[in-house]
Order: sequence, then structure tokens, then C-alpha cells
Amino acid sequence: MSATVPAAFPFILVNIDTSALMPIAQRSPGVIAIVGKTPAGADGGDAAFDMPTVVDTASDVSQHFAKINADGSVADTTLSTSLKLAMLQSPTPSKVYGVKVNGNDYAGALASLEAADDVDFVCLANETDVGVPAAGGNPPTNLLALKAHVETLSSQGQKRLGVAMVNPATAKSPTYVHDIDATATPLKSDFSRMVLVAARGATVDVASAATGAIAGYAPQVSMVLKQVRGVSVPTASQYGPSEITGLSEAGIVPIIQPSLIVGGGFYFGEGRCYTTDASLLYIDIVRVLDDIDFRLKAGLIGLIGDSRITKAGLTQVKVRIDAILGPLLNAAVIDDYSTTIPVLNILMTPESAWSATDSSRVVTARANRTVDVFVSITYGPAVHQLRVTLAPSF
Repeated sequence: MSATVPAAFPFILVNIDTSALMPIAQRSPGVIAIVGKTPAGADGGDAAFDMPTVVDTASDVSQHFAKINADGSVADTTLSTSLKLAMLQSPTPSKVYGVKVNGNDYAGALASLEAADDVDFVCLANETDVGVPAAGGNPPTNLLALKAHVETLSSQGQKRLGVAMVNPATAKSPTYVHDIDATATPLKSDFSRMVLVAARGATVDVASAATGAIAGYAPQVSMVLKQVRGVSVPTASQYGPSEITGLSEAGIVPIIQPSLIVGGGFYFGEGRCYTTDASLLYIDIVRVLDDIDFRLKAGLIGLIGDSRITKAGLTQVKVRIDAILGPLLNAAVIDDYSTTIPVLNILMTPESAWSATDSSRVVTARANRTVDVFVSITYGPAVHQLRVTLAPSF
């Protein structure tokens, strides 16, 4: 029997394609993790060692990382004190993790954060010991473990900044700046992944306070003269002008109390990373690039396996990039941007006009299914110094 033509009924068939409703992954640029020590057992809270735990309130911190006495009072630990200080900042971090260290094994505690892919900042609670680098199969220790963690995770696509502090008990001396810079030099990151703060005479964990303060602001906001709450430094221990300049030029961020700001308080005296890379000197530049990096990956992942290496397909890629970067341009996060897709430029011209090189590039792209995209952005940073010329006359 010959095949029959399908009946027209029910006349109209509707298939619903929900692919355009798929949400794009979001990542908050203000998630912090503080790794620190607590006593074992109930004296250190109910959180397990090497287990990232989200805390939303001071009560959460006390439950998970401190001892709650029978009368309801709280005996804070090194970690709980630092977490509460980070949460005291205004604006506050968007999310806070706490991680308990098993003994002195910072490397193990930091490793537990590898799967927490929303973390942007990591610090060690009230830790000032630089530590020793990895050797003979042994992991790095103390602050060098923090540096290794943020550099390794960043190289693997999970961009992070580590925040550390110099020893606030280091006494004032004529060689103070040189001495603390020399001590901290092993922490200097070639990839601009470390921030080092200094507050001589402080009695609290300035690193945790600074971590919470930085994370509370949008990536493009410079840290210069942003307030760090919960920090107090005796006047005799505060930095003089030459020390502020010296620390800043060394890449160390001094915590200062400028008299020009009404109400007192302590503020970041600089906004630099502790780095050897002059092109990524400032914290806000690193944060903006990290944010754009994630936005591009999250926004373009949906095109992988679907967009074709054709004029129409690569135009779709370019339009998607415009949709990702356009809002940043409108919000003045970036000042300008441009997108170049060399293969698309070739496909925009008639094939008869292609050179041998053009043909080879298209064939290679289609054979390897790989397309190069070049995105250039223009970043307009904040003013850090005004040079005013005062010219009096009669």
C-alpha cells in the first residue's frame, strides 16, 4: 500500500523552544572566605574542619566557630572574631564563608575552597607569618599557602584575590618600610593576586576587615580613601607622610586616619596590589577584568555547539558580546570597547575576493572548530591624586 499524505488536522502544531529563556550564570564580585583557627570540639563551634560554611549573621558565626557558654555568652575564637569584623564593614560583602583549620594545615583548609567557585577574596584570620614555600612534597604554609591558593585557582579560571596583613606589632623605626617589605617580599604576586595591608599598632585582624571592606564595593570602585570599620590605631603608632608614601610605593596599602575627612575613622591609603606586574597594579583593574572575564564566559557558553562558523553564526557571537559589554559601557564601568572576529571579517566579503591566506584561515577555523575573538576595552580609572597649582596675586 502506498504511503499516505499526513492529514492536515489539527492544522497547527506548536512546539515551544525555551532555549532563549535559559538564564545566564551570575557571579557576585563580593564573596569572601576567611580561613582561621579555632579550638577543637565544642569550644570552636559546631562546624567541621576543612568545611566551607556560609554565615549570614553574627549568631551564625558564634554557632559555627565560637563557644557558646551555658549562660548564652559567647567566647569568640580567632576565626569568629575575624568573621564578625569582616561582616561589620559597610557596604557588606555579599556572601561570607568561614573555614576552620585543622591544626596548622592552612593548605588543607584552603583546598576545601576549590569547589566554592563563587569566592572572590580569601584571607587567613589574624595570620601574619609569611611561612615557607612548598618543598619536598610538603605544601606551602601560612600566608604563602594563601598566595599559592589564589594564584593556582586564578590560573584555572576561578579568579581570586588574597588579602594579607603585615605584623602590626612591628615597631616603628627609621627602616620600618624597608624591613616589612623585605619580610613580605615572598608574598609579592607576579599575577597581581595579593593585597597586603599595614596598620601598625592595630589590635584587630586588619586583613579580614580589609577583605570585607574591599568586597563590599563594586569592582570598578577604587579602594583609595574607602573606610575600614572596626579598626583602631593609637596616634603614636599611625604612619607619618614619608611612611605612607614609602608603603604605597612598595605596593603595601597603609591604613590611615586623614584629618581632612570629618568624623575620623580609618581608611585605605592606597589601592594597589602587592605585585610585580605594573600593568595590573591597582585592585580595581584586577577586579574589573575578573568580572568581565566571568561575564564573557557565562554569556558566551550558550553559543558553544550552536553558533556556526558562517557569516550569520559569527554575527550572532558578536551581537552577544555587545549585549554583555553594552551594559558595562552604559553604567560607566568601562569607557569604550571594540570586538574583532578575524574570520567574520573574511566571511563578510565575497568568497571570490578572498586571498589564499583568507581561505586558509576559514578552512582552519572550520576544521578545528575554533574561532579567535579579540575584545578591547577602554577603562577610565578613578582619580587618585589631584595636582593643584595655587597662584596668588595682588
